[in-house]
Amino acid sequence: MSKSAVLVVDLQKDYFPSGKLPLVGIEKAAANAARVIGAARANGTPVIHVRHEFAAPDAPFFVPGTEGAQIHPTVAPLDGEAVVVKNYPNSFLKTELKPMLDAKGIEEVVVIGAMSHMCIDATSRAASDFGYKTIVVHDACATRDLEFGGQVVPAAQAHATLMAALAFAYATVTTTDEYLAR
Repeated sequence: MSKSAVLVVDLQKDYFPSGKLPLVGIEKAAANAARVIGAARANGTPVIHVRHEFAAPDAPFFVPGTEGAQIHPTVAPLDGEAVVVKNYPNSFLKTELKPMLDAKGIEEVVVIGAMSHMCIDATSRAASDFGYKTIVVHDACATRDLEFGGQVVPAAQAHATLMAALAFAYATVTTTDEYLAR
């Protein structure tokens, strides 16, 4: 088996019900993410937390220094676990994530978190483009209803479409139970 790391992307308080941009199904996704994280910790697999902050103080959410920008307690990092702060949807863009993975000899990344249609998509595609075997645990990810051309796209459809696209060419897409059973 290749050397693996779990990337916990943007499971931050603003995405939960009391936050500024609550996602559909975020609590269930976070519970599944906690299961993936727990298994990784038990197996000695590195867990790397990625936290988004917008650079502008007038950002609609994930404002630096606010409670909403903090990682949710359900998936909080343990002492010694890396936390990468990013300012873009792609967790690799202008961060230390790739050098950190390469220094550990990581060949496979397991991606969990939010939002499916943005940061999970961008991070998974970038990971694949960098040559990492990429696994997305889809039920440990969440998104929200989207709108395009005056039409609302329900979160479940946005999530399913994105996961189908990732599975087509970029990642192995699996469930928490399937991932934990491997």
